[in-house]
Amino acid sequence: MRAFDNPLDNPIWAALTTRRSEFAEGTGLARRFHPEVTSLAGFAEASKEAYASLADLLSDGQPAALFLPTEQNPPPGWRTIDSMPLLQMRLDDSRTIARAAHVDELKPSDAAEMLALAQLTKPGPFGMRTHEMGNYIGIRREGKIVAIAGERLRVEGYTEISAVCTLPGYLGRGFAAGLIGELVARIRERGETPCLHVRGENTRAIELYKRLGFEIRAQMYALVVKRP
Repeated sequence: MRAFDNPLDNPIWAALTTRRSEFAEGTGLARRFHPEVTSLAGFAEASKEAYASLADLLSDGQPAALFLPTEQNPPPGWRTIDSMPLLQMRLDDSRTIARAAHVDELKPSDAAEMLALAQLTKPGPFGMRTHEMGNYIGIRREGKIVAIAGERLRVEGYTEISAVCTLPGYLGRGFAAGLIGELVARIRERGETPCLHVRGENTRAIELYKRLGFEIRAQMYALVVKRP
């Protein structure tokens, strides 16, 4: 199996085999999160054997979202659902981000509303149990959740900020930045570095992250597939 210099070089596999192993399914050359948590899956290396192992995991017909180091196609017979350039960003250690004045700690009872907001705004894979990864926070206005953000992948030395989204009509009020600031503070209190992943064409989000002090660490490729 290929060895990586940094766990962020293969973040899904690193998370599933270390600090997120409690959510992992599979023991072979491929692993995935339980599909109700997220559709993310990974392998140490994108070999034919690893894809065969992944196919065994996807016998329930669920898709798998992969983060790959370069643009590549799955083996013949696999169905590609989506593909896109992906930027991996980490926060400069010298930068601080103002926290939101108030955040709500989101609970299991908020799962359906969180999922509805994620499905509307499409920040990335999100399921009914994503909140179980911990530290999902939000901002409420007029009795409804209008912005959320949380922690997803955890690897040695890093925690990924994910599911950053705001309800249309509430954009431009600094909610996303405030939630990110709160999560950054919590991650740094644990002695870790914040990171995130963003679609390469999501210029609005990329500009926000750069303004907050995040720097591009790597250009990757996201591939969403279903088994043959």
